Amino acid sequence: MPQFDVSSIGFYVLDILGRPVSRIPEGGRADYIEEIRMTVAGTAGATGMDCAILGLKTRAVTTLGTDDMGDWFLAKLTKYGLECSLVRRDGRVQTSSTILPVRPNGERPALHVPGTATLFEVADADLDAALDATVVHVGGTGLLKRFDGEPTVRLLKRAKELGRITTFDLIQATPETVRLVEPCLPYIDYFVPSIDEAGEMAHDRDPALVATFFKAKGVKNCILTLGADGVHVSPQHGEDFHLPAFDVEVFDTTGCGDSFTAGIIVGIVKGWDLKQSARFATAVAAKVAMGLGSDGKLVSFDDTVAAMNSLPVKTSKVQAA
Repeated sequence: MPQFDVSSIGFYVLDILGRPVSRIPEGGRADYIEEIRMTVAGTAGATGMDCAILGLKTRAVTTLGTDDMGDWFLAKLTKYGLECSLVRRDGRVQTSSTILPVRPNGERPALHVPGTATLFEVADADLDAALDATVVHVGGTGLLKRFDGEPTVRLLKRAKELGRITTFDLIQATPETVRLVEPCLPYIDYFVPSIDEAGEMAHDRDPALVATFFKAKGVKNCILTLGADGVHVSPQHGEDFHLPAFDVEVFDTTGCGDSFTAGIIVGIVKGWDLKQSARFATAVAAKVAMGLGSDGKLVSFDDTVAAMNSLPVKTSKVQAA
């Protein structure tokens, strides 16, 4: 039996968020806002953090700087309960960080320093330890310069050789990103991108056609998050289906996709079917959207189940497949 429920591998970034920001003041002037937070973020970082909040035994696998931001980040991961023996430190560049001025409607432009994400890799000596989990999640393809491409394929292939379940997300996809992602696809059990990023690679915006594109290239289950329109799920077996989002007041959309992936991973670990997992994941994302940062108002598994069973469902223009 693997030692961990999930190993979250790849892109971890420190987010500094402020809300609400409707403009950038001119010159050296100041505006006053309601809230500023520092949070763990990233397509591996936020997913791993949220898995830990939801009760999973979680291992973090990434690289941080030796700067003060790296110190804060490691302390925060440890506080959330993640196991951090494979969090490496590198002083050549700063810890990956992003400034996010969050607009009143929850949208957030970003100012980003790639930093340690560009140096991340999994050493041969660490590989099997990094894969010592029921679910191996890889997040951040597109920003992990050393790890993208063949090293990612090698890790995912080894994960499948060990009998692990693999989940995968990327970031800042462009039409060219498919070159990095395509060799990974046969080794991915659950592909969980946004329709925006998946559509960029598939050159289409129709969720059913986008899912077909990736499944034809080897993905077993394609799960496309649609923002306010919910999620489109194309399972390995059975018909595609759509689930609407929950109708909540959105404070900040930062980390909603990453938290959704955490919800899917929780469902996998608990042995739920994909529809139940996706419904729970939708509730996880709703809890995150209700607060500032990648954890938002997410506090526990039980609280999220209660939200799933009580929150109103959003009326969506997207119809079930």
